Amino acid sequence: MCTTCGCQHGNLYIEGDERDPHSPFRKAPFAAAPHLVAPITTVNLSAFTPAVAPQGDLDYGHGEAGTHAPGLSQRKMVEIEINVLDKNNQIAQRNRQRLAARGQLALNLVSSPGSGKTTLLTETLKRLRGTTACAVIEGDQQTVNDAERIRATGTPAIQVNTGKGCHLDAQMVQDAMTRLPLEDNGVLFIENVGNLVCPAGFDLGERHKVAVLSVTEGEDKPLKYPHMFAAASLMLLNKIDLLPYLNFDVEKCMAYAREVNPDITILLVSATRGDGMSAWLAWLEEQRCA
Repeated sequence: MCTTCGCQHGNLYIEGDERDPHSPFRKAPFAAAPHLVAPITTVNLSAFTPAVAPQGDLDYGHGEAGTHAPGLSQRKMVEIEINVLDKNNQIAQRNRQRLAARGQLALNLVSSPGSGKTTLLTETLKRLRGTTACAVIEGDQQTVNDAERIRATGTPAIQVNTGKGCHLDAQMVQDAMTRLPLEDNGVLFIENVGNLVCPAGFDLGERHKVAVLSVTEGEDKPLKYPHMFAAASLMLLNKIDLLPYLNFDVEKCMAYAREVNPDITILLVSATRGDGMSAWLAWLEEQRCA
């Protein structure tokens, strides 16, 4: 995960920076968090080896850090995670306070690439147009394609290109927020980079994480990527219009999601056909008024 492997320090570009927005490689300096090492005394310092199952399968997630990186001890990885997340969480809390002061509902949309979350978002914005003030932060490694799709709906949007980074962090969101015309009592949608691993560990200052899962991905995704679904308040099971053409067990998928997160709310939707969109909009309104 990025909290321990260090790949959060990718090249960053946020629309509005003074550099060519059409360059195929959008680069900007990214300042690393100060190296403030917390004292750790309970971590086993012995060499890390994976757990081996009887059939030969390897598990590199069983150590104190919950992951593995060549050349780094479990102790070092835990220290890195503490430093990275501590700095991020401080900024996330400032984001949360700023949003709360404006009555803004901020949602962190997370999913695998290709789940349909951008289409879901554009269809949502079309339905909210004229009734709810919305703004969008778009996260991708490269291009401004998705931000342009969002702006085509009449919604203000800022693209954040993370370069080598595979997720948004609180500093990126803070920088993007200053470039958006956020209105009181509105909704800020943060569409994260397509990735079911790293975004789970980074608080952006949002009120809820919303996990979008497509029926084309397989019903066992919540078990394969439990940290993301455990962190989400809502799962949108998308592309249900394709169910007649797929071998996908909806009930099993929902059971798996509730196995890792008993409190998760689940809605079935089709962004292209419109199924379930009224329930999704009702959930949004309930959260906005909470």
